[in-house]
Amino acid sequence: MTEEINISEITSRCLEESLAFKVQKRLHEKIDDYADYAFSPIQSSALNVFFDLSQEYESFHDLLAVCVLVPKVFFNLECNLFLLRDNRVEMVATCQENCPGMKSCRQDSLRIYSEPQVINDCFYLPIKGNRDLLDQLPFNLHQGLIGMLELYPVHTINEHDRLFFQKYANRVGFQLHMRMISWKNEEHLQFINALVKDIGHNVIVPNMFFKIFYRRLEAHINALEKLKNDMAARARAARDNPEEALINSRELLPRLEYIHNGLKEQYTEILNHYEQTSLFLETLLRRSHFEQGKYVLERKVCNFKSQIIDPQVERFTPQFREKGIDIALAGVPDQEIEVVVDKGLISQVYANLFSNAVKYTRQVTDFSGNRAKFISYGWEYKPDYFGSEKPGIKLNVFSTGPHLSPEEQASLFREGFRAGNVGKEQGTGHGLFFIKEIVEMHGGEVGYEPTPLGNNFYFVLPLSEPSTL
Repeated sequence: MTEEINISEITSRCLEESLAFKVQKRLHEKIDDYADYAFSPIQSSALNVFFDLSQEYESFHDLLAVCVLVPKVFFNLECNLFLLRDNRVEMVATCQENCPGMKSCRQDSLRIYSEPQVINDCFYLPIKGNRDLLDQLPFNLHQGLIGMLELYPVHTINEHDRLFFQKYANRVGFQLHMRMISWKNEEHLQFINALVKDIGHNVIVPNMFFKIFYRRLEAHINALEKLKNDMAARARAARDNPEEALINSRELLPRLEYIHNGLKEQYTEILNHYEQTSLFLETLLRRSHFEQGKYVLERKVCNFKSQIIDPQVERFTPQFREKGIDIALAGVPDQEIEVVVDKGLISQVYANLFSNAVKYTRQVTDFSGNRAKFISYGWEYKPDYFGSEKPGIKLNVFSTGPHLSPEEQASLFREGFRAGNVGKEQGTGHGLFFIKEIVEMHGGEVGYEPTPLGNNFYFVLPLSEPSTL
């Protein structure tokens, strides 16, 4: 045992000495490199200031500003910074004060160059990421390139200056890479926290209804057992009296039919709830969401009425019935609509709207002076809603009840907000925020409008094909 411990200690000491030797060797190599670079005092100062400010500023956008302003302030060079985003080259920072009027040297066919290039009196420098950390970004980097620096006018930059700016671009790439990793990690954490809320709100809380379903199912099973016992008892009593047995069967048949219908209804409710819960879980727990740290839409052409709205109406009908809420169908259009959407996420939008309607629908006096308590839903074609020849489809869920105040209307879709009409109803204030997030991801808009007799919540989605209506 003692010998083994000594060997382990010797091995550890050797590794430490080896690591120290490697670091020391690299330090001397860097000393020699910088001696060869022969950077001027102002160039060395520019690197030091860049390092200091890149550590001082926590914001990613502030770091971008530092990257382009160091060449401007120290060397009076115009500088633009381009990054790869979704396989496109985009200008993300400029040292010009009037950014919208800014023109780079090369307007057409911008791409990331793997080696320094001079084009149109402009010096292009590739920005490379840290090789050891390339796999920590949620996208593939061609040759480890994350962007490009553009400096001009190039005729004022001599060969020695070009070497300096290559080294500067390398340091910019390292800092940007580390900040992008930190930014993406933070985005992932924020998304996971939001996802946990979405799962809790859209899946776990609604699953409490399974308890109600099972209680009702248990009641029907108990009724079936009682019927069985009654049938057995009457069969024994009527063994010698066939006529009495016939009378007994006629009395028991309605009970049997009632239990059968109840079981069939419960089966349908449980199946509908299971199918929607499975759809929601499959949608929320997609691998692509976790890989990119945000919801990734899987768009498909959907028949809105039959594939999205009708299943949710069927799912919530028992709850509406239990709360004494009628479903008014008079305003529902007959036509089918097809929209390219993420079926699972948009289904959850409707689930949240109907869930709120179950909680907050209240009785009102209608135009005939009668007491009424109902919800309705529908849709309306909106030509040119998103611009010329860019139509939309407005979808809504209406419920009777008192209007919300103007102050409450302004905050409705904010995370955690709950209006003053919630009473003792359970809720987190997350549902409308989720609706806004998903609809806007589809390029749409959400809204609320007080209408006669109640409140109308709506969202508008873009229609790529007006002929689908």
